[in-house]
Amino acid sequence: MSVSDYAAKFEDLCRFAPHYNTMEAEEDKCVKFENGLRPDIKQLIGFSEIRNFPTLVNKSRICDKDSRAKVNYYKAANEKRGKDFGSGKPYDKRGNKPDEGGSSGGK
Repeated sequence: MSVSDYAAKFEDLCRFAPHYNTMEAEEDKCVKFENGLRPDIKQLIGFSEIRNFPTLVNKSRICDKDSRAKVNYYKAANEKRGKDFGSGKPYDKRGNKPDEGGSSGGK
């Protein structure tokens, strides 16, 4: 689930918890929201200790967007590398480079 989807669902469910809709509970709302984030985003956001809900949601969305962009970049790079270099394994099963000929042939 994207952070945008999670934030929308979180706000929708907050209607049923009037405690989170008060100014005094802003910090509690932020902590609750943080605890529901994906671990990778939670790790990045948690250190900031953002206690303004709209700011927290916005920063979380930015982290989510960056995280997805990074995944897509590396996925594309791996696909390109696979096409350019074949299987990506320059060594044979014995651990020798294919052009070295093994252990036969001493001086």
